[in-house]
Amino acid sequence: MQQKRHLITAALPYANGPIHFGHLVGAYLPSDVYNRHRRLQGEKTLFICGSDEHGVAIMLNAKKAGEDYQSYVNKWHADHAEVFKEYGVEFDFFGQTSADYHAEETVKWFKDLHEKGYIEPRDGQQLYCNDCNNHLPDRFVEGTCYNCDFENARGDECPNCGEFIDPVKLTNTVCKICGSQNIEEVTVTQYYILLSKYHTEYRKWFESKKDVWRKTVYPYVNSLTEENLHDRAITRDIDWGIDVPLPNTEGKKLYVWFDAPIGYVSNTKKFLEESGSSEHYLNDWWKNENTELTHFIGKDNIIFHAVIFPTMSMASGHAKPADQVPANQFLNLEGKQFSKSTGHYVDAHVAMKDFGQTALRYYLLSILPETTDSSFSWDQMQAKVNNELANNIGNFLNRCLKFTQKNWEEGMPAEYFTGFSSSEHGKELAEDIKELNELLNGYSIKKGIEKVMNIGQKANNFFSDNAPWAQIKEDKDAAGKTLAHSAIYALVLGTILEPFLPELSGKILNHFKSVTSDELAKEIYSGDLSGIEKAFSKGLKLTEKVEALVPKIEDDLIKKMYESLGLEKS
Repeated sequence: MQQKRHLITAALPYANGPIHFGHLVGAYLPSDVYNRHRRLQGEKTLFICGSDEHGVAIMLNAKKAGEDYQSYVNKWHADHAEVFKEYGVEFDFFGQTSADYHAEETVKWFKDLHEKGYIEPRDGQQLYCNDCNNHLPDRFVEGTCYNCDFENARGDECPNCGEFIDPVKLTNTVCKICGSQNIEEVTVTQYYILLSKYHTEYRKWFESKKDVWRKTVYPYVNSLTEENLHDRAITRDIDWGIDVPLPNTEGKKLYVWFDAPIGYVSNTKKFLEESGSSEHYLNDWWKNENTELTHFIGKDNIIFHAVIFPTMSMASGHAKPADQVPANQFLNLEGKQFSKSTGHYVDAHVAMKDFGQTALRYYLLSILPETTDSSFSWDQMQAKVNNELANNIGNFLNRCLKFTQKNWEEGMPAEYFTGFSSSEHGKELAEDIKELNELLNGYSIKKGIEKVMNIGQKANNFFSDNAPWAQIKEDKDAAGKTLAHSAIYALVLGTILEPFLPELSGKILNHFKSVTSDELAKEIYSGDLSGIEKAFSKGLKLTEKVEALVPKIEDDLIKKMYESLGLEKS
């Protein structure tokens, strides 16, 4: 039987602005943790993402910035790639939907869906600006919401009441391109994907997820799809996007939400080609029944990943539908929504320079909004990093390694390391690691990092309870055994921290270069500690200088963060 594979995707970031903490906790950090977790289990994974680079919002902002569309999306693509690098999010491939290889794949999907009768043209009403001679779909127009009377409703959604907007029904409409109100309603032909034709097959697949998907995902999708699926227009009369591959469709482009999820597939194909792999992107991955497909997204992307893209995949025959869609809720900043326009915002690059990867990843993962919205607080970050990460794990590692290096400068003998795996502490640690695996297998990443911290506390307690600084005065061998077993705890912590805090993990494991291997890491990560004594068969000599691994966050820095938001530190 073929080895199980994990195809892991993270929502394509829209190339129209910076990545902020809400994006990182919504999709990118959890998917990175999950990918690293599966790899440490020895499983085959493919971690795919890329920029989402079409759509009206990009066109409007590129015009506003005085840049051509391609230069504009290239700029944001590069910026996003840099953020992911800084935060340790390691995709196998991070592509672009404006690339030719993506257009080629998208056209295949369109043609197959069209030939199978799932795409058809329909006439409908659309707004048209007589002053700049542009069609005004979606965000090209604003007006007064017909549901709540909000004056600045967009042509796709009202930001005040959340209503999905039919732009033709707006009043006091304004062209977002030229500012004119010389707007009329015209009849246009657009192509629709007939999701309603696939309702029965979709529901048969979807209902199998009832006890599998999160309680925040399944009931929501069920309420939207129980009675029917709604057909949706997938073309627009705009000048940026993928051309509709049919005769007499000049000026029409495939719209962004149709082509964007296909980006996962096109980027998989491009990665395999560029890496020289002999694997086929569909047969070995996207259509392979041994592949577990997981989409990591925020809750605003549920419809696309749990309804539209699975239907497109099954109806076209190009891909299997998702096995898991662990959508996260939203993250606020100090109790309010992130907003760059009002200044209630944190620049991810600046935060990285001030705090570093380990502190930021730790706090963000500890407040993951997996089932409810959560809020980022600078005070809380300082408290959690200082009291939990620095005082717990950082302090334990520092004391353990420094004391060992000072008293066994020439190295600690192998016999000190014997007996740990069969001891009560060793057995308990093995069980804790297995529980950690189960949590991450079930996408409970927040509980996973809590479990690691609990293991760190147990290591700290073991060290403190045995008090090697007192033991060494009476019995150096007893102190040596305590420190050797503490070093095993340290090695284990370095191993199990890798999915969550790869930078800190690397610094810890750097002290154990003489004993570690990929094979040992996989054994430890599975909860099998039986190979540890063999790993220390030549003892342990700490050659690297032991330094504080988790610096504390100072008050002055937190005060500066609050001032940047126009707030006072509590």
